[in-house]
Amino acid sequence: MKNVAPILSVITVVYNNVADIERTLLSVLNQTYQGIEYIVIDGKSTDGTLQIIEKYKDRIATLISEKDKGIYDAMNKGLAVATGDYVVFINSADEFYSTDTVTNVFAAATDADIYYGETEMIGENGQSLGQRRHAAPAQFTWKSFKYGMSISHQAIYIKRALVEPYDPKYQLSADIDWILRAAKKAKKIVNVNQYVAKYKVGGMSKQKHRKSLAERFDIMKRYYGLVPTLFNHTIIAFNLGLYWLKNRRTND
Repeated sequence: MKNVAPILSVITVVYNNVADIERTLLSVLNQTYQGIEYIVIDGKSTDGTLQIIEKYKDRIATLISEKDKGIYDAMNKGLAVATGDYVVFINSADEFYSTDTVTNVFAAATDADIYYGETEMIGENGQSLGQRRHAAPAQFTWKSFKYGMSISHQAIYIKRALVEPYDPKYQLSADIDWILRAAKKAKKIVNVNQYVAKYKVGGMSKQKHRKSLAERFDIMKRYYGLVPTLFNHTIIAFNLGLYWLKNRRTND
């Protein structure tokens, strides 16, 4: 019996990002893979973003433009209307790594619960900044985030039957909890062993960064326990210090 190619629901969330939205849209629309359901959730942009999206409206399965309560509320709206076999988030300023990325992902194995790969960081001018500090693990399980988020949400394709809505109590780190909930239920997780996404590095205020770290600690404590999480954070801090020291020497 011939395997039927899975449908992938690609969800893009955007609000007032006229500088990057077209690059993201074209990254999705130019994929060689045919089985894509494209969903765009706009937070009622006022800077021209919506006008750019509407240029491609006939190639977008679902376009919603309305006020939301934040990024994860918008992402939940995308999940609510998705009908594909798998879902992946390529939000505004993100990109698939190449035009044949989705084709290559599904060619890696059949009927996985989760597919994942590596993410390339890019700068303000589109220049490559290399691999994320946390490299994707050789074999991902729900325990793999104990030292940090080693897979970005742009680089993980999850069976829609396994996903649940993002937890609204987390405003900055709900993607960690969302991935871990799905990973705990997954039976077959496949590393496609290639770059699958590009992520544009953006600035975050110190206040938001502290809140993000607090949320991450709370999530990890729930999954891994308080004492192991405290111990793991000493390792995270040590590794982060080594990373900064190495990169400072490289840039000097």
